[in-house]
Amino acid sequence: MKIAVVMNDSPKSLKVGKELKQKLIQEDFEITKDRPNVVITVGGDGTLLNAFHTYVDQLDTVRFIGVHTGHLGFYTDWRDYEIDQLIKSLKEDTSKSVTYPLLEVELNYSDSEKSKKYLALNEATVKNLDKTMVAEVYIKNELFETFRGDGLSVSTPTGSTAYSKSLGGAVLHPRVNAIQLNEVASINNRVYRSLGSPMIIANDEWIHLDLKRGDSYQLHIDHFVMNQENLSSMTLKLSEKRIQFASYRHTHFWRRVNDAFIGE
Repeated sequence: MKIAVVMNDSPKSLKVGKELKQKLIQEDFEITKDRPNVVITVGGDGTLLNAFHTYVDQLDTVRFIGVHTGHLGFYTDWRDYEIDQLIKSLKEDTSKSVTYPLLEVELNYSDSEKSKKYLALNEATVKNLDKTMVAEVYIKNELFETFRGDGLSVSTPTGSTAYSKSLGGAVLHPRVNAIQLNEVASINNRVYRSLGSPMIIANDEWIHLDLKRGDSYQLHIDHFVMNQENLSSMTLKLSEKRIQFASYRHTHFWRRVNDAFIGE
C-alpha cells in the first residue's frame, strides 16, 4: 500500500505526522506523494480540504483518512493519540470505503468560449466585489428568480455544516444526494423579491446563474478565493465523482453534528 501523509504546519500536527510516518515505514508501508492508494491528513478539516484539492484528479483511486490534532472534525475519524490503532486497521485493510457527494462548478466567460470546471467538497460561493450582485437563477433551465444581494452559495451535504449553516441552511446527511442553494444578504422589498429561503436541489437537477455582464466577481471554491473578470454564468450540479474515505471506523454523521454544535 502506498500512503501519502499530509499535515498542517502546527507544532502538534508536525510531531504527530512525523511519528506516523516513522511507524508506517516500520510496518513496511511505502510513503509517497506520487499516486498513493491512501492519503492520511494530520490536522483538521482544512488540512483534508487541501489534500482533497491536491489529489482531486485521482479520486477514483485514492481513499482519504483524517487524523485530528484538535477537536473532532467532520472529515476526521481518528485522534492524534490513536495512531497505533490506525496502523493496525491499515494492516487489516479490506479496501472498503464510504463516499460523499461533490459539487461540480462550471464557469463561463463573456470574452472566451472556453469554460473552466472545478470540484468542491464543501461549497462554491459567488459575490460581487463592488456593488449589489444581480443574477438570474435558473433551476434545470427554467428561470426561477432574479436575485439581488451580496451573493449566492451552493453547498454539498457535508458542506451544509460549514458556510451554508451560517447562512441559515439546513444540515443535510451525506446520504441525501442533493445540493443546497443559499442566498447571501438578499434584497427583499416591494420592488425586488427573491425566495429568501434555502433550496434543496434534487440530484437530477442543476442550478444555472446568469450574471450581470461587466461586473467583477469573487469566487470561493471551498477555502480557495479567486477574483473573476468577465464571468458571465455558472452552472452548479452534483458531480458524478465522489470522495472516498477509508471505512475502518466511520463516526456517525449526527454524532459529528452533535459534537460540533451541541455537545460539550
